[in-house]
Amino acid sequence: MNDAAKIAMSKVPEVTLGFWIVKILATTLGETGGDAVTMSMLHADKHAHNGGYLIGTAIFLVIFVAAVAAQIVATKFNPWIYWFAIVASTTVGTTMADFADRSLGIGYAGGASILLTLLLVSLAVWRWSEGTVSVNTVATPRVEAFYWTTILFSQTLGTALGDWMADTNGLGFGDGALVFAGVIALVAALYFFTNVSRVALFWIAFILTRPLGATVGDLLDKPHSLGGLALSRTYASAVLIVSILALVVFLPQRAGQHPSRTQD
Repeated sequence: MNDAAKIAMSKVPEVTLGFWIVKILATTLGETGGDAVTMSMLHADKHAHNGGYLIGTAIFLVIFVAAVAAQIVATKFNPWIYWFAIVASTTVGTTMADFADRSLGIGYAGGASILLTLLLVSLAVWRWSEGTVSVNTVATPRVEAFYWTTILFSQTLGTALGDWMADTNGLGFGDGALVFAGVIALVAALYFFTNVSRVALFWIAFILTRPLGATVGDLLDKPHSLGGLALSRTYASAVLIVSILALVVFLPQRAGQHPSRTQD
């Protein structure tokens, strides 16, 4: 299959401002939704070794695998399947990172280091196999497997980074979110005013939107004693779900190619 055919058959959405808005909401939902199950329902925050994080990870991993399977089986881009898979990746990323950081006792630095290594290896193997990691080419089962594996590692890494920035560095959730928002703004400036690889900038922004969502999600649902707003995790998640559904309905959702002047 030539490159033009792959782009025409792309099964990922066009990368627009709307894409990034939905992505940030989805990553925020991943944090509140994951916490709602592991912390509110399974009480893993009070009993780090009660298996709550592991059970939550198992639940969301099954959902994620099913969503990705549906995405791969689909013959063309379907926004509902795609965004469901993204939300599933953020929730399982939340519980996986929390399990590694808290139940296994690896800590934020250790967890983030391991996940960064796995992410870089995933991208390296993908590029070695396909010659590019551009989302233009996400059109075959093999490339989709690389794509969703990379996304899973990036979502999990983002959770660890968000917690690390907010907790370990003493910034708190609000200031942590501002730091990640500032870095994303810098990436946007590089996109508009330089010729830095569009593929590299896409993945940097994609990765950074996860810790932004993680810190915003924590800001919404963590107790006042930890610097949060103490909103109900269930209600916050419900509002985010409704917002995402509305945006998917009303914003243009079409398969498109990644904006690119410099591919790699």
